[in-house]
Amino acid sequence: MKELFYKGNFGIERETLRVDNKGKLAQTPHPFGEDPRITRDFCENQLELITPVCPSLREALKELEKLDAAVNSTLSNQGEHIWMYSNPPHFNNENDIPVAKFSGKHTGKRLYRENLQRRYGKRLMLFSGIHFNFSFSDEYLRKICNCTDFRTFKDEFYLRLYKQLSIYSWLPLLLTAASPVYDLSLYKDGEIGAVTSNYASIRSGDQGYWNEFEPILDHSDLSSFVDSIKNYVDKGTLFSASELYLPVRLKPVGVNSIDNFKNGVSHIELRMFDLNPTKKQGIDETDLVFSHLLIMYLSKKEDFIYTKQMQQEAIRNHKNAALLDLKNIKIDGIPIISRAKQVISDMKTFYKDDSNAQSVLDYEYMKLDDRLCFQVKADEIYRQEGDIDVRAARVLSG
Repeated sequence: MKELFYKGNFGIERETLRVDNKGKLAQTPHPFGEDPRITRDFCENQLELITPVCPSLREALKELEKLDAAVNSTLSNQGEHIWMYSNPPHFNNENDIPVAKFSGKHTGKRLYRENLQRRYGKRLMLFSGIHFNFSFSDEYLRKICNCTDFRTFKDEFYLRLYKQLSIYSWLPLLLTAASPVYDLSLYKDGEIGAVTSNYASIRSGDQGYWNEFEPILDHSDLSSFVDSIKNYVDKGTLFSASELYLPVRLKPVGVNSIDNFKNGVSHIELRMFDLNPTKKQGIDETDLVFSHLLIMYLSKKEDFIYTKQMQQEAIRNHKNAALLDLKNIKIDGIPIISRAKQVISDMKTFYKDDSNAQSVLDYEYMKLDDRLCFQVKADEIYRQEGDIDVRAARVLSG
């Protein structure tokens, strides 16, 4: 049973911007055709690499590395490269941000993005990051299923896990935030210069990727959960399920649509990871291993009623964890760093017989002390010349 518990299905999605030799947003067409592994996110110059589903995290990262190599080879031949930061480079105005030019059978993707443009503007869509997708093996789930209706058990299992991860989404964000520096053009045309934000991760803070309203969902069962999303779509406050901008997503079998939930839940998606510019693939493998450990740890916790107040608090906690200055931030009435240490310490007890897990948890625990003294380190770093966003990300990411 222990071996089955660690097994699962892993996938990684990575968003980045294409830039030219001067660091400007590339204005060339997407050079990879309709390859589903190398596609576009919002705009024509925003690449999204999508690994196949893999039986291990290590293999998923190897697949990401292959895709990255293919992309870099093509881009170098046309004088471009990848911008490996979550915050965009300097740009002149929104004319530098062409909506992804999907056509033919994919025209609906372009129309959806044009709707997003009208609702949010283009600037918000330039934020880039990494999404981590995971599901337990069905073999493991069948072993722990104490009922005859496996499909219902599986859906309830993932809905319970989704609630737990939503409550704790602030923790992986706290440990991986890596984008405190931004260019002034992000908020106003004609402005130039890199400055430090109030956030360690702008895209996860108040000014980042959130809906115009605070979505409150019914988590009593999968049908109610889906109906509560559909209600927002029917009212026009969401264009589709894909516009639900929360840090954790429950994904259906097949394409991410409300209708496909009739086929059941497929997996969980964590969406809070900044690009780490100090790592070649934009993510520290240890951070993803920690996220896998967190998912498994939370899967063993008991179910609870996810009230409106708890959902609002979870969003507030997530946004607060994105702040640069954490001195006055509390989770569950406890200073956020102390609360994070409590959770990791409890995880260490949970994984007491796993030496590899202990090493990962020790690594993340030590990062919390670095996070506490970031203000002091940042003052010194920002006085130095050089690539300040890389330097800041190095401090934040350990």
